[in-house]
Amino acid sequence: MNTFGLIQIGLIMLCTTTISSLQCNHLPLQQRKAIENSLQLLDKMGEKFPQQCLREKVSFRFPEQVLKPRQKETATVAIEEILQHIFYIFSKNLTLAAWDGTALEQFQNVLYQQIEQLEACAITKQIHYFRSKEVNRLKLKKYFKKIDCFLKDQQHNMCSWEISRAEMRRCLQFIDKVIRKV
Repeated sequence: MNTFGLIQIGLIMLCTTTISSLQCNHLPLQQRKAIENSLQLLDKMGEKFPQQCLREKVSFRFPEQVLKPRQKETATVAIEEILQHIFYIFSKNLTLAAWDGTALEQFQNVLYQQIEQLEACAITKQIHYFRSKEVNRLKLKKYFKKIDCFLKDQQHNMCSWEISRAEMRRCLQFIDKVIRKV
């Protein structure tokens, strides 16, 4: 390969990195809009919380401390992980959830786009997990495992999905608080 070819490749890589970092500079604003959109879609998916499900309500206790890190990058990693878990939960066994299919699909798409943006910025900044971040990951995994087990134990019935939907709303609201502070 000649020198001119190497210069072209170098310029392409430089431009790609610059564009990617510019996109990451606007990440909090993009995420805030996406979270607002996600919350609206969650509301649009179903109606108000069914009265018959009130007695079945469960407290999953969201691990809020994972969103109170000392570094902004750590919060970004935690948010990405939360969104991945929410996407996973809302991507399976939804047959008994009486929700608007279009709103559900849009919700999944918004989550996926958010995850993609966060992953791109995490790669750009080359974020690495340290021990404390691993502890946070385990707390999140345990929290979402409780929700997943609850759905399975309830055989993915309508009330279990409505309870899970309400819990995901709380998760997104926690994320929104963190993003607004950044």
